[in-house]
Amino acid sequence: MTSILTNVAAMAALQTLRSIDSDMEQTQARVSSGLRVGGASDNAAYWSIATTMRSDNMALSAVQDALGLGAAKIDTAYSGMNSAIEVVKEIKAKLTAASEDGVDKTKIQEEISQLQDQLRSIGEAASFSGENWLQAKLTGALSSDINKSVVASFVRDSSGAVSVKKVDYTLDSTNVLFDTNGNTGILDQTTNIAGDGVVVNVNIAGVTGSYNVIKYTTAQVSTAVTGAGGAFDVGGSIAWTVAGDGAGAGLGFVKIGDDTWVAATEQDAAANSTQEVFATDASTFEWQIDTTAAAASTAMSVDTFAIDNTTTSTQIAGLLSMVDTALETMTSAAAQLGSISMRIEMQQGFVASLTDSIDKGVGRLVDADMNEESTRLKALQTQQQLAVQSLSIANTASQNILTLFRQ
Repeated sequence: MTSILTNVAAMAALQTLRSIDSDMEQTQARVSSGLRVGGASDNAAYWSIATTMRSDNMALSAVQDALGLGAAKIDTAYSGMNSAIEVVKEIKAKLTAASEDGVDKTKIQEEISQLQDQLRSIGEAASFSGENWLQAKLTGALSSDINKSVVASFVRDSSGAVSVKKVDYTLDSTNVLFDTNGNTGILDQTTNIAGDGVVVNVNIAGVTGSYNVIKYTTAQVSTAVTGAGGAFDVGGSIAWTVAGDGAGAGLGFVKIGDDTWVAATEQDAAANSTQEVFATDASTFEWQIDTTAAAASTAMSVDTFAIDNTTTSTQIAGLLSMVDTALETMTSAAAQLGSISMRIEMQQGFVASLTDSIDKGVGRLVDADMNEESTRLKALQTQQQLAVQSLSIANTASQNILTLFRQ
């Protein structure tokens, strides 16, 4: 049936054109934006996942920046520690040279002093962004003063909860060179350096103990005894001053080895029998080693000790031991810093890779296939032209009715 009121063909053609225009609008939007899912109306589930993962990627980008800052702090501390190790090696070499006979220790100390100043300069300069991990407050420190951390990663678990993971580093006496509020750092902590003594075993009341007492040479004993008007016994194993000869009150010496003497006390044999006798003089008195004459110890630290030509070989050996202990501790601290630096470098690579993976994953969900969309756009353009042509034909159908009314 042909009607001038209802043009079914035109209505059908118009409906088709509207559908084609809608599809074309959608395809053009995808071509323009590059997104298959540009909003929640396109695909709510995919849009929600993509939005969440994009926010996580932004957090990972912040983590990358934090890792860079943390790496800079670690690298600064490591460089400072490594430089300090080289300086301490030089100090160790100087002390080794000072142990040689006839060396001018005062001149060597001048060089050591310069190296000690360099250590303090390194400790002060090893700072990045206001933080110094080689020179810090340890004595009386708060938790915030010593507990350091570096951001490592951003994590979203299976339940959706998010958290930031960190690499912790605690400042203590094993990795800080200088304590700014005390002397518990590697280089400023004190060690007791014993004087030039000798260890002897003495039996007192049946119990034998080891005692580090002052050691004297024969020449030193001779000078002391002669100057005080004293004398040596016939065998040359004991010596005493006049005040102690037979009176039990003077300074005495007992020979315990080749050119080695120690201080002794003179006791009445009848009145004192608890300590073993090392020598007996011509009278009724016995000479016993004075265990209270301990070799003097001096508290020293790597950054402040000093030597001169009176420093004994025993003291040099003690200083060498102190410096070597500090060197071992510094080496361990440097190794720890190096390990953390390696971990941060690996984490930086992982975060970069993870960011790329998330980008690719989001792309698979929401990106448009441009090859497919361009082909579809061409097809829709053709369909649109055909639909317009069809609508035009349908609109001219009603005009044909006029021919029926012509005479």
